[in-house]
Order: sequence, then structure tokens, then C-alpha cells
Amino acid sequence: MITLTYRIETSGSIEALAARIASDQSTGTFVALPGETEALKARVAARVLAIRHLADAEHPSIPETGPGPFKRADVDIAFPFDAIGTDLAALMTIAIGGTYSIRGLSGIRVVDMKLPQEFRGAHPGPQFGVSGSRRLTGVEGRPIIGTIVKPALGLRPHETAEMVGELIEAGVDFIKDDEKLMSPAYSPLSERVKAIMPLILDHEQKNGKKVMYAFGISHADPDEMMRNHDMVLAAGGNCAVVNINSIGFGGMAFLRKRSGLVLHAHRNGWDILTRHPGLGMDFRVWQQFWRLLGVDQFQINGIASKYWESDDSFIRSFEAVTTPLFSPADCALPVAGSGQWGGQAPETYERTGRTVDLLYLCGGGIVSHPDGPGAGVRAVQQAWQAAVEGIPLKEFARSHVELARSIEKFADGKAA
Repeated sequence: MITLTYRIETSGSIEALAARIASDQSTGTFVALPGETEALKARVAARVLAIRHLADAEHPSIPETGPGPFKRADVDIAFPFDAIGTDLAALMTIAIGGTYSIRGLSGIRVVDMKLPQEFRGAHPGPQFGVSGSRRLTGVEGRPIIGTIVKPALGLRPHETAEMVGELIEAGVDFIKDDEKLMSPAYSPLSERVKAIMPLILDHEQKNGKKVMYAFGISHADPDEMMRNHDMVLAAGGNCAVVNINSIGFGGMAFLRKRSGLVLHAHRNGWDILTRHPGLGMDFRVWQQFWRLLGVDQFQINGIASKYWESDDSFIRSFEAVTTPLFSPADCALPVAGSGQWGGQAPETYERTGRTVDLLYLCGGGIVSHPDGPGAGVRAVQQAWQAAVEGIPLKEFARSHVELARSIEKFADGKAA
């Protein structure tokens, strides 16, 4: 069985609505059908397993859905595997295809999904994941420290390369194109690759460390996206930014089957699915699809994010991508980002279970350091050293000027 948990809200009967979802999303229709036999329903019909009632909602999640009170409950509905198989498009269709159209509900959200063992091995999963990301960056025993080329848009290839060169010399582990940067006329991907990869390869030859650079290869045409992939790989690159919502399941499946790059997933647009607490889909459900399809690194937000997401939500996202579906090999490397600088390192370390298995991604928190991007890299490295050793940042900063200067600029939470 494939079990989906829906948080439903209605002014009517919770039990009746749960039964309606189970029926509509499997064998049911608006009228009884001659072919809908009891034997058929026993084989493929969904069934309600459990209902856990929650506190009523004061207001409906969907406006103008009639008078209250609005009752709420978490409902587990089991779908027979024979009705869906391992096709992720079929699974997503069953999960949400007609669910939100059902009359009588004032709110519905998919909050959990449990997959049976038949899904083990049915999809490729991560090719590199946590261990591969560490091996390719040469980083062990601490977080992989990364940054984003800023400004997000507008830099020409040679200007991007100048910044990348300084970051490489400063000891950064990972650099990425902003998700909005793909192949605009002023900075074609081919020209960025030509400008950046020689710097990375030269540094590797001299120092033995190959900085991982994630080039934006996303494209609506899978063939064009593969040409972008091949260009990066042929130049000696090892990572790509993939805007997973923009390319879709099919694009991701097409890419992963042929990929030789670490696939760094940006969840652009995920907020549309989840920002309303009574509607949409929880990240812990949604991320399962993309991990099965094969993302290696999953960008989420971070502590004290510059966006809407709370710290608790970030922790839940972190736990989601690091919890095995079937084995540790199917976990993606969590990427903490969004307004990060060294100041969030201690709380990130503590609240994620004192793990260093993450990519800690700072944009302005590195690039906007008052003494330049190189000092920004060193400041974040120092902050994480202090966090792991249990030394308060201000105390550690007394003997580490880059961290001290970072605290001066970013401690108010506005500049990063």
C-alpha cells in the first residue's frame, strides 16, 4: 500500500469527506457504474485507515466556503500498489490530481507519504549524494562551505571569473550560479564555462583541491539541457544547478539517466505549493519525489532565513532530506542557504543534531564581507570551527579578524 496523509478541513463531516477522497482518487465517480464491482474495488480502491481529529479552524483556508465551524483532521488513506505502480507521475496524480476539486472541503494539505518496498530501486536516486559531494570537494569533518555568484544577474563572463578567482584563492569549497542565471545573451553558459573552468583546473593542478562549481544548466527542452550538461562535463566540471520545478519530473528523469554531474536541486517555486498552512503539500512529501528521481544536493533555507520560512520549518526540511527512504544512500546533501553568514553556524549545528554533513551556502554573507569575498570565506570557516568546538563566536572573534569584521557587518541580520 501507498499511504498518503491528508490534513483536511470542512464544515461538514470529516468521515464523509475522507471517504469521498478515497473514492474519487481511486475507483469512484459521480454515479455508480456497472463495471465498479466489489471485486474491482477490493483490488484497487483506496481506503481510509485512520482519522486523527485536530482543533477546529477559526477561518476557512479557502475563502467563501460557507459558514463554520471548520473541523480539521489528519486522515491516512491507503492506495493499493496495483493501482499506481512506481510511476511518479501517476503517484502525484493520485495524491493531488482531483483532491483539491472536491466539493465540501475548506482546506486540504498533503502532510505525509509512506512508500512501500516496491519503490526501492525503481528509480535511480542520488548518484553522488553526501559521500560523493564530499569526495569531489575533498572536504571531510566539517561542512562544505559555498557561495553564490552575486549580483545574481548582470555580470559578464569575465567579471564572474574575476570573482570566482578570488573565491578559489580564499579556499571556498563550492560556488554556484544563482538559479536565475542560465544562459542569457550577456553571459552565455558556454562563455561562463570557458572563463571559469580554467581557473578551477589551474588551482587544482597547483594545490590539489578542485573547487566544485555548479553551473546553471536548466532548460525546458531536455535535449538542450543535456547539451548544457555535456558542455560542463567536457570542460572538466562536476556539478550543475537544476531548477527542479521548472524542468519537471520528465526533465529530471531524462537528465539523471544520462548525467555525470552532481545535481544541485534548487526548489524554486516550492513556496507556491506550501506557504498556506491549510493548503498544498508539505516539503517532506514533495522532496521524496525528487530524491527518487536523483537529486544529489537539495537547497533548502536556513536559520534566520531572509524569506518567510521559520527556523522550525527549515529544521523539518533538513530532517526530511537526511532521513533515508530505504537506505542512507538515497539521502541528499542538505544545502542551508538564504541570508546565511557565520552567525547562524552555532544554532544550525545544534539544531541539526550536531552534524557537519551539509553544504553551508552564503551569498552576501561571503561576497559582501567588508574586506572582500576572500575574507568572507575565512569568516564562515572560522564561525563553523567555533561552533563545532563550542566556543562563543564573539570570544573566537577576538583572535580571528575576519570573523570579527563579519560580526560587525552582519550581526543585525540585515546585510547578509
